[in-house]
Amino acid sequence: MDASTCDALLDQRALSKLRWRCRRGLLENDLFIDSFFARHESGLTVRQAEALGVLMDLSDNDLLDLLLGRKPPQGELARDDVTHVLGMLRAARLPV
Repeated sequence: MDASTCDALLDQRALSKLRWRCRRGLLENDLFIDSFFARHESGLTVRQAEALGVLMDLSDNDLLDLLLGRKPPQGELARDDVTHVLGMLRAARLPV
C-alpha cells in the first residue's frame, strides 16, 4: 500500500467494520475505545485503522495493560503507527 492510500481517510463502511471489530469483553477497554471513536472517528486514516487492528488482536487484559501504561509496547507493538494510536486511545480518556 502506498503512502497516499495509508493516509487516506476511512470510508463509512470501513469505519463501521472497525467499530464492530473494536468491541471488547472488558468494560474498561470499551470506555477507552468509545472515547477514542467519539474524538477521532471523523479523521481516522487507513494507517491508523490498521494500527488499531493490531491492538485489537491482543487479549483484553494485555490491551488494558497497554492502555493503563502498566506495560510498554514491545515487539510488533513497538511500531510508530501502533504507539501513535495507543497514545490517541490513552488521550481520548482525558477530559476535553
